[in-house]
This record gives sequence, C-alpha cells and structure tokens, in this order.
Amino acid sequence: MAIETTVQTFQNLIDGEWIDSTGKAIFESVNPANRSDIVGRFQASEEADVALAMEAAERAFRTWRNVAPSKRAEILYRAADLLEAGLEQYALELTREEGKTLASSRMEVKRSAQTLRYYAFEGLNISGETLPSDDPTISIYTKKEPLGVVTVITPWNFPISIPARKIAPALATGNTVVFKPASDTPLIALRLVQALHEAGLPAGVLNFVTGPASRTGHMLVTHPAVKAVTFTGSTGAGETIQRSVRLSTRIQLELGGKNPLLVMEDADVEQAAELAIKGGFELTGQACTGTSRVIVMEEAHDRFVRALVEKTGKLSIGDGCRQGVEIGPLANASQLKNVREYIEIGKAEGAVLAYGGEQLTEGEFANGYFVRPAIFTDAAPSMRIAREEIFGPVISVIRASSFAEAMQIANDVEYGLSAAICTFDPVQIQHFVANIQSGVVKVNRPTTGNAPQVPFGGVKMSSTATYRESGRGALEFYTQIKSVYHGV
Repeated sequence: MAIETTVQTFQNLIDGEWIDSTGKAIFESVNPANRSDIVGRFQASEEADVALAMEAAERAFRTWRNVAPSKRAEILYRAADLLEAGLEQYALELTREEGKTLASSRMEVKRSAQTLRYYAFEGLNISGETLPSDDPTISIYTKKEPLGVVTVITPWNFPISIPARKIAPALATGNTVVFKPASDTPLIALRLVQALHEAGLPAGVLNFVTGPASRTGHMLVTHPAVKAVTFTGSTGAGETIQRSVRLSTRIQLELGGKNPLLVMEDADVEQAAELAIKGGFELTGQACTGTSRVIVMEEAHDRFVRALVEKTGKLSIGDGCRQGVEIGPLANASQLKNVREYIEIGKAEGAVLAYGGEQLTEGEFANGYFVRPAIFTDAAPSMRIAREEIFGPVISVIRASSFAEAMQIANDVEYGLSAAICTFDPVQIQHFVANIQSGVVKVNRPTTGNAPQVPFGGVKMSSTATYRESGRGALEFYTQIKSVYHGV
C-alpha cells in the first residue's frame, strides 16, 4: 500500500480556531513499523496554550450547558457518520501511527462511531428523582447538572476509542472539554476532534492541544477552570495527577493491569491457547486489559504450553498495513526497550523462555520496533515478570496444583483490571466471578475487549475507586446532583 510522502503540519483547536502553539515548536509522529515514515507534525504546546484552551472552554460552558439535549445528540450522530465516512483513511492513519493491524484499526474507528451514537441516545435520558416530603406544601426533587470544564488525557494504545468514550459522555451531559492526546498518536485523535467540530460543535466546547506532558500536564490538571479530570495511562502518572488536583476537582483514573487467565483441568486447551494469544499478543500486548499471566492447573499445563507455543509460532509479524499480518510493532522506542529489559529480567529470575523474545532487525523489520512474542514457563508468582505490568507481548505461564492456589495467585498482585477463566465447571465459574479481585471478569473469553454499553474499570491500583467509564454509569462522572425544595 502506497504511503503519502507529503508531511502535513497540524494545529491545535482552541475556541473554534485551528492555530499554532504560542511557542511555534513542533514534534513529529512517526510510524513505529518504519521510522522513516513521518505521519505528521504537531504543535509542541506549552502551558500558555493550555491556559487559552481552558479559558475558551470556560466561556463556552456558559451557553453549551443550556443547549437542548436533542441538539447535542444531533452533533454526536453527525460526527459518528463522518467517522464512518472516512473509515479507510482513518484506519490507515491509525495503523501508521500506532502499529496495530488494519483490521484492528477499522474495528476501533467503527467502535468509536458506535460510542458517539450510544451517548447521543443516553444523553437524552439523564434525569433526577422526586422524593417524598413531610410538608405537603413543599415538593422535593433532584436534578443533574454538568460540572463545567473537563480535562481529557488519553494514551496511545487505543487513540480514538478511549477519547471517544470520555469525550462523548462529557459533551452529551453539557460539559466542555480540553483534550490532550498522547504524543505518539495525535493524528487519529485529531480526526475525532475534526469530526465533532465539523458536525457543528460551537466554538470552545471542544479544545484540542498536543504536546508532551512535561510541558502541558501540570496546567491541564491544576487550572482553576478544571472541574474534572479523566485520564487513562500508567499508574505512576495517575498517582501524580491524583496528588496534583484540587480538592474540588473530580477525577477518574484508568491505570495499569496484570491480568490473569486461569486454565482449569477441564478446559479445552486449544481454545485456552487461542484466548491467551488473543488477549496477550493480538495488540502486541499493548492493552491495559491484555493477558500477561496464564495460571494453569498441573494436569493441563504441558498440553496448554505445547498448544500455546505452536499457535504463537504461526503468527505473522510485520507492518500492520500489510495484508495477513497479525502482530505489529511496539509503539515506540521506549516500549521496545521496556519489553526487552523485562525479557532479560525474566531469564535472570529463572523463568524458562520457551518461545520468542528476540528483537527482529533484519529485512522488513530493520527500521521498526519489532519483537517476537515471548512465552515464559516455570514462572513463579513472586517474579517481577509475574507481578509488574510489562505492556508488551510477554506471557508468563504459572503452574497451580489446585483451584484455591490458582485463585490466590491470581489475586496476589496490586492490580485488578481484567481476569478470565477457561472451564466448563459451573461451581468454579461462580466462585471465580464472586471472588476474583477484578473490575472486569470473563468466562471462556479473552481478558481484552469491552462493549460501549458496559461499565469499564478496575479495582486496587488499576483504577480510582470513584466512577466507571463506558455504559450509563459513565454519565454519573460528568454530572452533579442539585437538590431542590420547592414551596408553593
């Protein structure tokens, strides 16, 4: 597939105008499969640019909060149509920016359009309640109101679907937004902003600022106009945000994971291996819900490992734009370095590298961030590779001698985002669902994947114990309750 050689410079969107950053500095977004392919140039914004965006959002909130819900819905519906109209272009741009396969990129763009439509509808159903009163001359009721300016900070691994599921409910409930995407994937984020802007959002309702967190992050979460911050990214960055915001600022943090897949004695090991590959390798392991630990009962262990290694060996690795490729590159040099370091840590800790783990550097791989998926066996629950988030295509297989031991291993980490089990035993399924410490639970399904209508979030260090993303519950984060006592 031909790649366009003209490199375009893109601007910030502030108060309805596409403008350069105040400092005029720019940075490049580069294709991780081919570092000589520059996807675009973007504004390296500073705190002054964020301040302008905040001021614009604060002004726009005064009128946007009073726009009829049906009018807001119309804009979201139109934006969804625009995304789908540009599906092939946007999918290609997403693959060039992030590295995932074209099939995965198409699915992500489609899901983002679905998310816009979902919240366009749900935004029409926001309501309070009428409450009983001891005084017959007083009516008591509640109403839900928007918060104000919301800061949206998103990662590079799902660079359009995660912004969509944050921005759509914010807009549907009458808030205004300042949005900063990850610097590795600003173009596909800009396409979402363009769709909403062209669909008719008034000036200042959605503001878009690119640039490194080191230059913009503090102002994004501490500006006096900010009433809420929604962030998806590393646990370390989330903790920094939590310490930085004011007491009155609402926060929603979706962070790391160390997600287990339990394989029981009665499991179909062929199916279990496919689920492990889908959860652990399909997105080059770069998903917060990705499978990174497989806890296998002793009876099924050897059969499972053989199936996992055999199936992994058949995966096609390469540029996600190429037909038939199943595993793309890691997203950037930092990701490659991190994954390679953890593979060495695993070997040093005494785990057996049963398959893969080497960096690919010859031929078509020479100019990209490619690594062969790694499978460790004989991993102990105490090893770093079995406890720390790697965020790459590395699976640690851990033996268990009983269901109780498997559950103990699964829960004995600081994260609790997604967990899955392979079994047909209804008693084990019920026990797993009831006792696994995880916000998302799957039965005979991969740890990855979530539907837009279903609440999403974790427990322990995977999320703040506040509000869920996705589903109707997401609307609660963006609204506040006002209690009204109405006398006659």
